[in-house]
Amino acid sequence: MATEVSQLLLAVIQGIPAGATNEDLTKAHPDVPAATRVEALNILIQQGGVEILKKGEKLVYRAKDPEKKSALPKDADNEEKVVYGIVEEGGNKGKWIRDIRMKSNLNMIQLNKILKNLETKKLIKAVKSVNASKKKVYMLYNLEPDLSITGGAWYQDQDFEVEFVDVLNQQCLRFLQMKRDSAEKKREGPLAFKQMSCCTVNEVQKFISDLGISKVNLAEADLETILKTVVYDGNAERVRQQDGSHVYRAVNSPLPPTGLVQMPCGICPVIKNCSNCGDVTAITCEYMRDWLD
Repeated sequence: MATEVSQLLLAVIQGIPAGATNEDLTKAHPDVPAATRVEALNILIQQGGVEILKKGEKLVYRAKDPEKKSALPKDADNEEKVVYGIVEEGGNKGKWIRDIRMKSNLNMIQLNKILKNLETKKLIKAVKSVNASKKKVYMLYNLEPDLSITGGAWYQDQDFEVEFVDVLNQQCLRFLQMKRDSAEKKREGPLAFKQMSCCTVNEVQKFISDLGISKVNLAEADLETILKTVVYDGNAERVRQQDGSHVYRAVNSPLPPTGLVQMPCGICPVIKNCSNCGDVTAITCEYMRDWLD
């Protein structure tokens, strides 16, 4: 009987995307005894068709995607399933332990024990965020953290790599200058000179890759961020093409740009991580200090 009831309950749960409470299930099938309902729900959970969450003081049963298999072992207890489900919701941006505690309604001692067990089983992992170096977020073990968490290529162990960014800035400028010098030697007129001295981001990416100065793979978006700092320094210009893309060329600027044109925030490579506190802040920003000076 419990197997038949489980299918009836599954239909109710699938009809409530946010998850069905015990009250919802009782209202839908008032004739089903409580013991049978519990047995049927356990069958659904063991089969992997339903996951159990905790919202406030209530347990919520939510239908799982049939194509999505949980890494949790079948012998995991309800608390582990609740915590795992909350962490899973965070995706590659993770969940703060405070959010996990509030959603799971577990005390810190119990929650820390569960998190440690899940980490030991390599089901979840703790990742330090560049936005708050003393805090950790939890995410599924097989996920690659979002750039907003790691800071991308410009961070190593939550520290902003100022020297690395400076080296990339210098090498990108060197490549643009090499391209400009090569175009000057051909002496084919001003329009041809301007066109031949332009570089695409892809060309710069290949040059940096061939140099082997980066331990991480730099995407075109990463190199374009650096090229924009070269533009900010007044050493290059960004030219929009007819197809909407941009190319870059080295320039000889006789006079430094003045006023707000020099303000670094608009083209800062880590502007998304900037705040009033933390590792990235205008208070300690070298670009901002140079601009103010």
